[in-house]
Amino acid sequence: MGSTAVHGVQQPARLTLSSLLLAAALLVAVCAEGSDYYQLLGVSREATTREIRQAFKKLALTMHPDKNPGDASAHDKFLKVNRAYEVLKDEDLRKKYDKYGENGLDEQQGGRYESWNYYRYDFGIYDDDLEIITLDSGDFEAAVNSGEIWFVNFYSPRCSHCHQLAPTWREFAKEMDGVIRIGAVNCGDNNHLCRRKGINSYPSLYVYRAGQRPEKFTGERNKDDLLRFSMQFITTTVTELWQGNVFTEIEAAFSSGLGWLITFCCDSGDCLEPRTRQKLAGMLDGLVKVGWMDCILQQQLCDSFQVSSGSTALFPPGSAVDQQDSVLWLETLDSREIYKQVLHHLPDLDLLSTDTFKEKLAHHRWLISFTFSSGSASSEYKKLRALLRNDHIQVGRVDCAAERQLCQSLYIQKPCVAVFKGLGINDFEIHHGKDVLYNIVGFARESVRAHVTTLRPDNFPSNRKEPWLVDFFAPWCPPCRALLPELRKASIQLAGQMKFGTLDCTVHPDLCSTYNIQAYPTTVIFNGSSLHEYEGHHSADGILEFIQDLVNPSVVVLDPSSFSDKVKGRAEGQTWAVDFYAPWCGPCQAMMPEWRRMARMVSGQILVGSLDCQRFQTFCQSQGVRAYPEVRLYAGSTKQPDRYATYSGWSRDAQTLRAWALSSLPRASVDLTPGTFRSQVLSGRDHWVLDFYAPWCGPCQHFAPEFEILARTLKGEVRSGKVDCQAHYETCQSAGITAYPTVRFYAYRGSRRYEHSGEHINSRDANTIADIIRSRLEQLSPRLHSTPKDEL
Repeated sequence: MGSTAVHGVQQPARLTLSSLLLAAALLVAVCAEGSDYYQLLGVSREATTREIRQAFKKLALTMHPDKNPGDASAHDKFLKVNRAYEVLKDEDLRKKYDKYGENGLDEQQGGRYESWNYYRYDFGIYDDDLEIITLDSGDFEAAVNSGEIWFVNFYSPRCSHCHQLAPTWREFAKEMDGVIRIGAVNCGDNNHLCRRKGINSYPSLYVYRAGQRPEKFTGERNKDDLLRFSMQFITTTVTELWQGNVFTEIEAAFSSGLGWLITFCCDSGDCLEPRTRQKLAGMLDGLVKVGWMDCILQQQLCDSFQVSSGSTALFPPGSAVDQQDSVLWLETLDSREIYKQVLHHLPDLDLLSTDTFKEKLAHHRWLISFTFSSGSASSEYKKLRALLRNDHIQVGRVDCAAERQLCQSLYIQKPCVAVFKGLGINDFEIHHGKDVLYNIVGFARESVRAHVTTLRPDNFPSNRKEPWLVDFFAPWCPPCRALLPELRKASIQLAGQMKFGTLDCTVHPDLCSTYNIQAYPTTVIFNGSSLHEYEGHHSADGILEFIQDLVNPSVVVLDPSSFSDKVKGRAEGQTWAVDFYAPWCGPCQAMMPEWRRMARMVSGQILVGSLDCQRFQTFCQSQGVRAYPEVRLYAGSTKQPDRYATYSGWSRDAQTLRAWALSSLPRASVDLTPGTFRSQVLSGRDHWVLDFYAPWCGPCQHFAPEFEILARTLKGEVRSGKVDCQAHYETCQSAGITAYPTVRFYAYRGSRRYEHSGEHINSRDANTIADIIRSRLEQLSPRLHSTPKDEL
């Protein structure tokens, strides 16, 4: 392991009231000159994660303390660079930093680093290889489901076998460049992704094809075996052409809009070898049919094709054998070069004009490439027609140099691609991801299913009655690009309930300024005259939770007046949990979604509120609040309304906060001894639910507050008890308890127990257990009424 940056005990990150004076300045200037994280790494604010990683590696190799043993300040200098890298590589942390500077971050981030050897030999193995695409959690699914074939290397930077494979994987990637996509996933940085994909050893090599199960490579890790394994997935047919089939095959392809790439094999030996033919068939699948002709056996046929200037030729759709000016003769045997020449020679995308634009887009879904010169779109885009054919998405282009007014009306100011969803020219979404086919295809498929619209001043929902979620973003911002697919997912789940739109603040700065947008992405819910800024996780689930909470709030928004009435004036038996926070405080923002989640989890048990100390600074000072977030629990007798307990734990997740809050409530369960277990449970006349546990058992400690919720839920119907199996081992052994915690239901059926050893309930969720027990009680109820009870 590397050095550790922090010595001594760390406290939870909290922001003092004195920091409030700096908040306004932080919104404008992220941090002081010279300590800006982007400047420290020498990258622009538009840098990709890969660029950030590459920049950090270069600095690590020169600035690391291991390489500067005589510099007493080397450790502190490198800590700053390491912290900058740890923050900027993480999408959520990067957004917080961009918006609030270092005050928006926890102190512990970036506190550890590795040895110099790690950065030299293990860090970012494939970052410098152009043919190998480094995938992470954000783009993995879009890549492998794009319709292209992917061969992915899941590796660990500390795995010696992974390093041994790296040179071979690079050679293999160069050989297969353009045929299939070669990817790499660093499981050190993407541990959750690798676990989700079932990766349990390194390196693990899998081929992915859309709609099919991934196939694992189990052969020898040499280039030839890798090539043989991958080529079996190129299933596109290479046709041998001869006198009996040549004209029918060519006409069939031409009628489908496909040309033919034919290699003519003569004594000269200049024809493409079988593996190269197969590669080209895969690379040009859906655009061109690939065939070969044996000119030794079919000499007369070859002569009719006028084979003279080369051994391989492209025959575009509609071309004739005797029309040599339309035929492209290729002088190379290299598959990549042939691929480029063929793509360049194929017909361009359909060109749409102002006159045809509305008509074409009114009833069909289109992917449109907007260009700003008389030249065509990228030749690679021609493959989009084949890749999106089964999705019924047509592909075309607009030349904004010629159709300036049309592009201006759509606020399209630079080359881009956009999906028009078949509902007219106003319902479209611009692609802001990587300009590569797999990313564009994934975007197109998501966009036509989703309900996200690119907003402009003329369709911005400032005065709309229906609720809108608007994402204010900048295309250069990586966290913004990561959020867009999540917005699409959320829009599908909330179709008909809420509309979704995105506003590019680089195109519409005045509109963004109107809403005081100071960092990207900023996501706002417009609900009539109400505006609510989303501060949760950049995920569809986080957005859905936030919207659910707007509709049915779980947290009471308090002010000084309502705090006095509701919290200090609480009724006997009521308990309040209150979060004192400041909107600009990074740790406060991180806790907000957890606080809302916790509030839903304790609904009916504890009342939960929040109070904005930026807005009510004087009041918070009068209550003794000195740092943020300050979480307090107001419980106990109403004779002591000012009495409270302060949460001092490090973790601020919903489960931990819930356990802490519930621990303050009076217990609804009882502790049982061997005597009370026999007399009250086994021989008594009540229904019981029991928690058999051990004090040292972690899952038992986690389940304890859940069992208290269960006990309060069933109070009056079923009694709840706990048995300490460490103190009362024989009792638990006689009850057949073999694991902790174990939940058993002991139902009373008049003269006897339903089950002397109880009914095992395989759940640790209070609501689920309560539903099971109430179902059992309903089944028992008729029998209890019909069975006479024993005399006392």
